[in-house]
Amino acid sequence: MSDHNDVNDASTEAASYEAFFALHHGLPRQGPGSDATTRHLLSLVGPLPERPRILDLGCGPGRAALLLAAEAGAEVTAVDLHRPFLDELDEAAAARGLGDRITTVQADMGELPLPDGSYDMVWAESSAYSIGFDTALRSWRRLLAPGGALVLTECEWTTAAPSREARAFWDRHYALRTGAANRWAAAAAGYSVLGVHHQPESDWDAYYGPLAERADAADPREPGMAGALAATREEIRMRAEHGGEYGYTGYVLKDSRWRVRPERAADVATVHAVNAAAFPTEDEARLVDALRADPDAWIDGLSYVAEGPDGRIAAYALLTRCRVGGRAALCLAPVATEPELQGQGAGSAVIAAVLDAARARGEERLVVVLGHPGYYPRFGFTRASGLGVRVAFDVPDEAVMALALDASERELPSGTVAYPAAFGV
Repeated sequence: MSDHNDVNDASTEAASYEAFFALHHGLPRQGPGSDATTRHLLSLVGPLPERPRILDLGCGPGRAALLLAAEAGAEVTAVDLHRPFLDELDEAAAARGLGDRITTVQADMGELPLPDGSYDMVWAESSAYSIGFDTALRSWRRLLAPGGALVLTECEWTTAAPSREARAFWDRHYALRTGAANRWAAAAAGYSVLGVHHQPESDWDAYYGPLAERADAADPREPGMAGALAATREEIRMRAEHGGEYGYTGYVLKDSRWRVRPERAADVATVHAVNAAAFPTEDEARLVDALRADPDAWIDGLSYVAEGPDGRIAAYALLTRCRVGGRAALCLAPVATEPELQGQGAGSAVIAAVLDAARARGEERLVVVLGHPGYYPRFGFTRASGLGVRVAFDVPDEAVMALALDASERELPSGTVAYPAAFGV
């Protein structure tokens, strides 16, 4: 009996698979996107070699692969598990005179038979979900040449409080996260974020418009088609009714030599040494020790380090609680990098990571920092006085900066910053 059921289950699954691809064959796109989005993401990568090697994963019929070959002059290796999509791409490449620039490979993007360090860029539009964002970050990094870039798009929540209906739908299919959580995951996996692009609604229309027309023309009596149509129409309806709650975001990531993570208990002495070495005196090192002992200031998980390839701690950044105008806020201090490693990106990596960790945790929405006005604006900091935030001691106005962790937050704290007692101000 069980063997018979297994055969029936396999037959049903095969019919559903074929029905799904029957709906999608010949469509311009297999996920939300546009040539404009592809070009914009490419522009965020920065300078490329004259003939860059690009790996397009989950390429589908190859709309992005064709553009990358034609406009970036790339040698593209296009990977998909579905052979008919690759056949479509081969035909299109030959018709456009790009056959010598695009090589198609039928393979599972989670088990790629490709050598390490072979590509200047790994590209994945609307496909990383099939193995999961974290798995994609981790497993595809090995494929990048030194300094290579990973470009991928990910569906994520665009609201802090998704509706019950939207959450129930996505929980059945794919666990969405917020953008802050995805940026934190990228940093933790060893990438620096070069750029982020929130895809416009027109990208969804370019996908769902042709797909809806195909669904309307399909014969529901074909094997597996009734289920494929029901799933497709539910997906389109969900977007129409709850599209303001989620969306696709493109991430342009660069392989970084610095791996960032929260401080561990075993790091305390090393963190002290890094801070002591980075400043003329041990005052900042002692400040961290004092803040660690203050339960009103210290936040477990917001003391961050950056490690080099050898595992050595190269940089440090700390967020603790303060108050602004009597309301809870965060203070970024100290930030320290080993002297011989300064200017190599370790400090930037650890600052970006600790800020994204605070966003992902939903901590207080305002961060204040006292520092160089030519450095901190790269993370989004602006003059604190412009937000009605000030300090109670004499310091140049441009050196006091603040950052709203959530750009949509309208009612930010304002007033005088009250630092934890350990700061002595």
